[in-house]
Amino acid sequence: MTKVIVGKDESFDNAFRRFNRKVQRSGVLSDIKKNRYYEKPSDKKRRELKMALRKSRRRSHYYR
Repeated sequence: MTKVIVGKDESFDNAFRRFNRKVQRSGVLSDIKKNRYYEKPSDKKRRELKMALRKSRRRSHYYR
């Protein structure tokens, strides 16, 4: 769970911005979005393979 301690003279907006940054860095929202729907293991494997191929193509193109 992400926590933010609010200082005595700190505004709500600043505390809320810090909270949002912490949530983004921890990856909580991306994990929730990823697990929103059930994904069959075969589909997950196919998606990960596509991402790996895309990543390797980018790398090979970059190093040419």
